[in-house]
Amino acid sequence: MKHISTQFCLLLLTLVLPVAVQAQRIFDQQDPLPQQYFENRYLGNPALAGADTGLSLSMGYRKAWKETDGAPVSFALTGDYQVCRTLGVGLTVFNDQAGPLKQTRVAMSYAYHTSLNEDNTEFLHIGASVSLDNKRAEHVKPGTPEAKALEGYEGYKNAMGLDLGIAYTNGALTLQAAMPNVTRTLKNIDEKEPRGQSTFAVTASYKFGTRSYKISSIEPLISFRPMLNSNSVVDAGARVSFARNMVNVFGLYHSNKAVTGGVGFQFKNSIQVQASYTNQRSGLDAYGGNFGLGIKVRLFS
Repeated sequence: MKHISTQFCLLLLTLVLPVAVQAQRIFDQQDPLPQQYFENRYLGNPALAGADTGLSLSMGYRKAWKETDGAPVSFALTGDYQVCRTLGVGLTVFNDQAGPLKQTRVAMSYAYHTSLNEDNTEFLHIGASVSLDNKRAEHVKPGTPEAKALEGYEGYKNAMGLDLGIAYTNGALTLQAAMPNVTRTLKNIDEKEPRGQSTFAVTASYKFGTRSYKISSIEPLISFRPMLNSNSVVDAGARVSFARNMVNVFGLYHSNKAVTGGVGFQFKNSIQVQASYTNQRSGLDAYGGNFGLGIKVRLFS
């Protein structure tokens, strides 16, 4: 029974991918916040809302290392709660700014978690988020490069969005597929975007435990992100935890010629703090890379 359930889950994840390829017209942050790779996976997949017991509150912040006009700044607040073993809910507030472009997004998530075996060690997670988006452009001086790039661009206010996600977890292996802003894709309201966007994401990671006190676990990860009107991006790296998961370091190489590295700390299995740095990808060296900070607090677990 366990073998059949696992095969069914993997088949379902495979069937999601051809559908996700059609999601080609979304507005989303170009690069995920570093926290969503390891520390706060709900940030990138609504299926993982309430996947862990109790209440999780997280904050993610990213800013250009250099103080440059128009440099991207992103900020996210999330909260997710496991109502019962099969039900999770979540809330995300996200703000993104890059030059004259601004986006504010509020999303509410619902996730269904079902066990695939009698030991409750394998789970299938299916989730959706309903969002309210506000995207706008600040006034720029006529004749500037920014004004030319924004010709005919009006943005939109209070547009509804729908995100879909699915995941499989067994304590060590995590497989994910996420499709953001499906509703806007079908309505095709983004006729012109001044920058590229991610269309969907598929991620796989495996956590190897050890019997050593010095090295608690090693978790390699790989992610695939097709981009609209641009080359797809592959993220590959790993997180290594030390001293019973109290300290960790992680690194990721992105195929758009960027590298992310960071360090994290965990206190009494309830507070996590993560700091990271990403060198700027090709073509945007003037910003000098991005600094990221993430804080996660778990309550009632």
